[in-house]
Amino acid sequence: MTSRAYPMRVLGWFGGQVPHPCQNGNQDMTKLLPGVIAMAAIVVASNILVQFFVGDWLTWGAFTYPFAFLVTDLMNRYYGRDAARKVVLVGFVVGIICSLIGTQVMIELGPDFMAPAVTLRVALGSATAFLVAQLIDVSVFDRLRHGAWWRAPLASTLIGSTIDTAIFFTIAFSGAASGLLGTDHNTEFFNEIVATPFGFDLARWIGTAGVDWCVKVGIALLALIPFRVLTSRLRAMPTN
Repeated sequence: MTSRAYPMRVLGWFGGQVPHPCQNGNQDMTKLLPGVIAMAAIVVASNILVQFFVGDWLTWGAFTYPFAFLVTDLMNRYYGRDAARKVVLVGFVVGIICSLIGTQVMIELGPDFMAPAVTLRVALGSATAFLVAQLIDVSVFDRLRHGAWWRAPLASTLIGSTIDTAIFFTIAFSGAASGLLGTDHNTEFFNEIVATPFGFDLARWIGTAGVDWCVKVGIALLALIPFRVLTSRLRAMPTN
């Protein structure tokens, strides 16, 4: 990853506080530790909670994973684009490790039927969606950081969440991708045509993706509260 110098910018946000983003690799990595720990914890928790359903359309992981965008946006606000990317890469590596472990854990899905807790398609979809969506979130936030305090975190999270949902569910469950990625025990189930909460029939994976996206949008709006509180209280890293 190429390190880039960031000029000091007077943003006039939160009482005139001036952020000091990362510069040329001199960032003290200890400053990023809270973000690294938070991102790793969210990824691990989401990988565990995704095994437990809430109703017919969601798992508990759907309520924890969106907060990864909050962590990314906070790191971006305080320390700049390159620092946020470093935190994203930590989450990516942790997610891959969790997925690899999950592919080796066999669970009973029915009488005399065992399957891995995480299929290869789910692992691939999860890793790809996380990396692409988070990096786009970082770029969108960086472009909008000069605007109103809520614009960058809201726009970047909504765009990132939409991309994350589309990539993950398409790779993990869509029948259209089966020719390229193969099938597994999830394929038939998630491609059944069923009545969805939206009032019309769709393939189960599309309905599930729609509900998942709605939850992400709701959490994106709620996350503006901790974003506002934390960015108004904590000081940016001083320039070395």
